[in-house]
Amino acid sequence: MSPLYARHKRTTLAIATAVAAGALLATGVTTSATAQPAAKPLAAAPTALSAAARTTLIQQAQADAAGTARQIGLGAQEKLVVKDVVKDVDGTVHTRYERTYAGLPVLGGDLIVHTDKSGKTQGVTKAAKSAIKVASLKPQITAAKAEKQAVSAAKTLGSAKTTADGARKVIWAGSGKPVLAYETVVGGLQDDGTPNQLHVITDAATGKKLFEYQGVETATGKTLYSGTVTLNSVQSGSTYQLTDSARGNHKTYNLARKTSGTGTLVASSTNVFGTGTASSSSSDQTAAADAAYGAAETWDFYKSTFGRNGIKNNGVGAYSRVHYGNAYVNAFWDDSCFCMTYGDGSGNVDPLTSLDVAGHEMSHGVTSNTAGLNYSGESGGLNEATSDIFGTGVEFFANNASDPGDYLIGEKIDINGDGTPLRYMDKPSKDGASADYWSSSVGSKDVHYSSGVANHFFYLLSEGSGSKTINGVAYNSPTYNGAAVTGIGRAKALQIWYKALTTYMTSTTNYKAARTATLNAASALYGSGSAEYNAVAAAWTAVNVS
Repeated sequence: MSPLYARHKRTTLAIATAVAAGALLATGVTTSATAQPAAKPLAAAPTALSAAARTTLIQQAQADAAGTARQIGLGAQEKLVVKDVVKDVDGTVHTRYERTYAGLPVLGGDLIVHTDKSGKTQGVTKAAKSAIKVASLKPQITAAKAEKQAVSAAKTLGSAKTTADGARKVIWAGSGKPVLAYETVVGGLQDDGTPNQLHVITDAATGKKLFEYQGVETATGKTLYSGTVTLNSVQSGSTYQLTDSARGNHKTYNLARKTSGTGTLVASSTNVFGTGTASSSSSDQTAAADAAYGAAETWDFYKSTFGRNGIKNNGVGAYSRVHYGNAYVNAFWDDSCFCMTYGDGSGNVDPLTSLDVAGHEMSHGVTSNTAGLNYSGESGGLNEATSDIFGTGVEFFANNASDPGDYLIGEKIDINGDGTPLRYMDKPSKDGASADYWSSSVGSKDVHYSSGVANHFFYLLSEGSGSKTINGVAYNSPTYNGAAVTGIGRAKALQIWYKALTTYMTSTTNYKAARTATLNAASALYGSGSAEYNAVAAAWTAVNVS
């Protein structure tokens, strides 16, 4: 879960810019974004897989999992469960596994096995470096005690209402020596009305809390910035339903102020959705049109840029829910429903449906289904930055004249009330809280502020340091060491970050490991010692990550 910005600093959570507007026609098969010409794919770039081909690779990898476990030196009680498979243009395959020990899930035990086109193992990337060995699988505290402690932990974070359905035994390998533990998921509501999915890890021997992270990603914004766009719909009798058959059958539903359930599928008798103006009515369709547009642009961005076929890369679309709650000033991605949900903002007249929200929040879904970066500490900052990076990519990709691409997060929503953006990628500290550079204390910051280090790295890698104006926006990016950095362009920077996320990062990746992951990605894509590889190294050094 990930609010777009820290709750303790502002009353609402997060990024977004909002979209929407004019009458939104539903007859087109594509959005109004101009498609970018496809360049010849690099040998180490991911190749687009059909759903059937991806399923076959996953089934083959799972059938060979026992042999793979032995080959890479896992113990007799350890087993591998395939999570995802990425195949490169040159035939290299990166298989991501979850791990079990004596039948128990190993949290923080995920790993990636890299094999060449002949099937020979080229290397293994592990989240946990320590061997998984647990002397006793008999807990010293009860599951009920662990559950009680987890609920107490949730309340200290300000959750308004909490529930817990029980604790499950796991092996915790996310930090230090692997131990037997309990994982409790605390539900209910957070203090601002956002659904609560706080995962609390408790040592089964001592009762000590080992780790916690949220499972619902959130954002905020004000809408009506993208003008008239073309959407897909499906005719059913005399009505048109807001279903995008070209993008995994993404559907848009109206919750009509409710906070649970799926809602009612948005439909129109005229095949026009929305009016382009804000309305306090829970039946207004402008928010639905915004949500559908944002989802379509995000799908197209991943498909065109990386060959990724939907959030899970399986061709299945998520769904969106609008008009959530009463005056709910937030929006969130939820893996459990595989959906985006948008509130209507203060006074129910500022729906938080927006292009940036869709790009940022749905990218949390991509992260969850690839590296699974833990939403805490430095890995949490990298998780948030990944959504800012790809959300920025979506905005540039959409090429919408009403909302040109930039390196400002939430620049259209005026969430601060003074016309300033929520975050700045060229110099993150301009928001008053984000980190420009890495330090030993970065991991203790809220993840929306520790994300500044990676956001700054991405800007420097894309555009370089110093003063410049892009799409009418002035930037001036400094460096930690005072050295000038030359950018390689946003397109290459995006390819490097995506490859690092999908084939080299794990759930526990920190900033030092992210440097290694992106250097590995740059080496695979462009060659070790290439200008791109050297630029990655220089950009990390410029934000004090070495």
